[in-house]
Amino acid sequence: MGTYNMHPEVAIHSSEIPAVGAEEIVGRLKSALGSLPPQERTILAVECYPGCDVQEIHDSLIAPLHPALVLYADDWSQPSSTVQERIRDCITDDRVFGVMSHYTIDQFFDAEQIEAARKQIASAHGLVVVYGVGTCVLCDPDLLVYASITRWEIQLRYRQGMANWKTDNSDEDPLRKFKRGYFFEWRMADRIKRSLEGRIDFLIDATKQGDLCMISGAAWRDAIAQVASQPFRLVPYFDTSVWGGHWMQEHFGLDPDAPNFGWAFDGVPEENSVGLDFGGISVEIPAQDIVSFAPEALLGEKVHARFGCDFPIRFDYLDTMGGGNLSLQVHPLTAYIQDRFGMAYTQDESYYILDATDHSCVYCGLKNGVSKASFVSALRQAQEDGDLDAEQYVNRIPVKKHDHVLIPAGTIHCGGADTVILEISATPYIFTFKLWDWGRLGLDGKPRPINIDRGEPNIVESRDTDYVLGHLVDRIDAEHADLSDEEGVVRERTGLDPDHEFIDTERFWFKDTATLECAGGVNMLNLIEGDTALVESLDGSFDPLEVHYGETFIVPANCGTYRIRNLGDPTQDIAVIRAYVRD
Repeated sequence: MGTYNMHPEVAIHSSEIPAVGAEEIVGRLKSALGSLPPQERTILAVECYPGCDVQEIHDSLIAPLHPALVLYADDWSQPSSTVQERIRDCITDDRVFGVMSHYTIDQFFDAEQIEAARKQIASAHGLVVVYGVGTCVLCDPDLLVYASITRWEIQLRYRQGMANWKTDNSDEDPLRKFKRGYFFEWRMADRIKRSLEGRIDFLIDATKQGDLCMISGAAWRDAIAQVASQPFRLVPYFDTSVWGGHWMQEHFGLDPDAPNFGWAFDGVPEENSVGLDFGGISVEIPAQDIVSFAPEALLGEKVHARFGCDFPIRFDYLDTMGGGNLSLQVHPLTAYIQDRFGMAYTQDESYYILDATDHSCVYCGLKNGVSKASFVSALRQAQEDGDLDAEQYVNRIPVKKHDHVLIPAGTIHCGGADTVILEISATPYIFTFKLWDWGRLGLDGKPRPINIDRGEPNIVESRDTDYVLGHLVDRIDAEHADLSDEEGVVRERTGLDPDHEFIDTERFWFKDTATLECAGGVNMLNLIEGDTALVESLDGSFDPLEVHYGETFIVPANCGTYRIRNLGDPTQDIAVIRAYVRD
């Protein structure tokens, strides 16, 4: 079987040779500074995404330049106490949920401090370096460097004790740190990056501490344009959980000594990254860069007009093989998520069953005759006495490999034990209201957050047994209309719920090749059956992409028509599932 690629990269068509390591980066910066017209002072700005190791950047890159003046942006922004008070409205006191922030970096600098910093810069002679978050509020640089970092690395650093921006919270609960990043810091930092995109002279990949590398801003922008014009994979990441299983360990070659791997993101551009291969040298950038700076090429004109710079589809894994049930949960209705969290659309989702045993199941919808009031009452009582007979209230639905269970927002649901789920969903992925967690503690030894008060108004009582079985369960052994007109290809629609969800999904079975159309919008796919396949252009307009079993890949709208070729056993069917935004 083809080996799941843990570190996919896009081979970039460029003569660029990245600077690797502090010594090479400093040498390239000196050369760039030396090529600028002579002047009384030269200003170098190093704008940093929150989470970058600013001490490393100072010590290894800035100090060796021997600047005449160094300003750290944090020293000139508002005090932490002022920042904390200002953002209280979006951070909230909740452990998990905040409100999407619309703050911009300039709102955290007082005019007097900006003026004082600019006066100090104006009085300097020689090289002036301004670094940190918000550098361009303080100066108009002659050379602009951007230090970038991936979201998963930021989360790992939170766990290791890194504090958030402008606060001393190194010992705080990582869930609260993530919340602050998700709802505030990352939104503001992405606005900074978008405002600077065309002016960035150099981009530093600061994801690996002690192993910095740098490319020119032009090479970064050209790489984004290339990625948005060809099929590509995201760099996946995996994590343990209280309900985690062992299927991914066995099938994807993960650390066999880890206690489990319960979930994986391998198709979430807001969180995953993209690996770029510059002639054998790896550079990693947030996948959100592709969405932000090449949205029409990637998403297509209609999807971009509808979702802006949000990638609306996500694929991720939930592995309970040898583990336990997920939490019993519900996702917010659209009106609720807009009103309470400032999100434009909600977390409609689905469970595609990638593998199963004889006793695999999904919990979905209230049972016929069960009222929301009685269910909520039982949930509240369970928090007191630690016991809930979930199957008295919620449907336990046996599932087989390649079944597809649709879960529009407002539907009670839960993945069962001994089940491998490929979750195909709308992107807002943290808005899960846990209602019952089988009496478990989290991996940190603390009770996992339960949100009955938030969940109650979002439970749709009419999603009962009859509705679920009639509208939300697509069985592999049910009769499917063949939508294909291509010989040797079977094309089946598997969802999602047309009454409630904007994503549609189709499954393609074939032994040789299948030809697909992007139809003006981005496609996200996964090889759900078979060994290895090649995603290729019909006219050679983009580089082919080899994919292996279980790998998620993206085909930008710009690709138009593409072909998937079976590279495995030609006598056996392979299958892909495709998700796209329906018109």
